[in-house]
Amino acid sequence: MNAPVDYLLQLADNALVLGQRNAEWCGHGPILEEDIALANISLDLVGQARLVYQHAATLIGNGATEDTLAYFRDAHQFRNHTIVELPHHGPLAPGAKADRDYATTIVRNFLYSALMVALWDALQQSKDAQLAAIAAKSLKETRYHLRHARDWLVRLGDGTDESHAKAQAALDHLMPYTQEFWTVAAQEAAAGVDHEQLREAWEREVREACEEATLTLPQAAGHIPRGKEGLHSEHLGYVLAEMQSLARQHPGATW
Repeated sequence: MNAPVDYLLQLADNALVLGQRNAEWCGHGPILEEDIALANISLDLVGQARLVYQHAATLIGNGATEDTLAYFRDAHQFRNHTIVELPHHGPLAPGAKADRDYATTIVRNFLYSALMVALWDALQQSKDAQLAAIAAKSLKETRYHLRHARDWLVRLGDGTDESHAKAQAALDHLMPYTQEFWTVAAQEAAAGVDHEQLREAWEREVREACEEATLTLPQAAGHIPRGKEGLHSEHLGYVLAEMQSLARQHPGATW
């Protein structure tokens, strides 16, 4: 039994877009070690995306490949969560000039990785044998991503007044976007994952980390994003334009 293609695309799109976002720190990390750490996390995410795209392409057929799925779909065809496409700063227009905020990156990676550790763990039991194998490999990598982000969350939250304020502002900004994790789309319902069980594990991880970081956990309320249904923020188009431009300039090229 194979997982729904739209669900596979959701998993792959999440990993690809967040990998692209984290790669934007390459050469700009706050310290050399973190520059390299985020580059490695990006490579892990892109690797996860490749595996899932390859599986989806096999199911789709008709000449689909990992490259056509990554580089030749438009924004409305992507199924990633809105949170992964947001820029590395607070709520500004996509063209606005703003310095990257490392706290925003760390909080986003923490919230997403806490979800994916629970989800990859559950998907190891998938009736789709290929997806179960991908989940087992991805879980090992994502546990590292979570540990890295959690350590930095505590370091920032329980650090100086300035680092605490930036971490709290990032958490306040991003927490409402996590509502999308728990609005179950049709492809997720068909995948057979228990989202209530995922939510319990995620909320426990987030609550315990925020307590250790001396951060106030805000309410996740307000507008509910619908990126996994193809309704994205204005930011995704900018990410894809940069990521896809070379492939679209030279369609069919081999490297």
